[in-house]
Amino acid sequence: MTAITLDLNPVATLSHEQFLQLCQTNPDLKLERTAQGELVVMPPTGGETGRINFDMNLQLGLWNRKYKLGQCFDSSTGFILPNGATRSPDMSWVEQSRWEALRPEQREKYLPLCPDFVVELMSPSDVVYQTRAKLQEYMDNCCRLGWLINRGDRQVEIYRQGQAVETLEAPNTLSGEDILTDFELELAEFW
Repeated sequence: MTAITLDLNPVATLSHEQFLQLCQTNPDLKLERTAQGELVVMPPTGGETGRINFDMNLQLGLWNRKYKLGQCFDSSTGFILPNGATRSPDMSWVEQSRWEALRPEQREKYLPLCPDFVVELMSPSDVVYQTRAKLQEYMDNCCRLGWLINRGDRQVEIYRQGQAVETLEAPNTLSGEDILTDFELELAEFW
């Protein structure tokens, strides 16, 4: 099953608060909202994608616990990007000073910022060009580092601010570079 996009604009425009209420009223649905106000209904992932996503989040979380440089988030966290879209990357990280700048009530809702680091893990139901557009959207909204992990094609696309996308063939590890100091994501067993 692939994601379904609903254009509500002819009928209604949802505020950030209304979108949050819609998501809370329908907790069994995973929803995102594009910058144009369209709703994206995403199917749940399969077991293999969920297993790998959990392992990746665990690796990032253990690194973050050791270095305490920011906050980690899983795929259920919504971020309101500067362009107005509300997105939920599979894995993300926000530098600590940016997290601390949020008021307590902002931390309880969708976070009004773009993460510094994001990962999108392609599942069999994802469409490559749509996921690439999502990564580019993060970059356009000041994300500093993004990874699109495509197990089907055995590739990783690395997105960096102001640089061309770099494609790696089945890398064993990925470096967090100067964004996630000393972080290396181990991928060898995922291929």
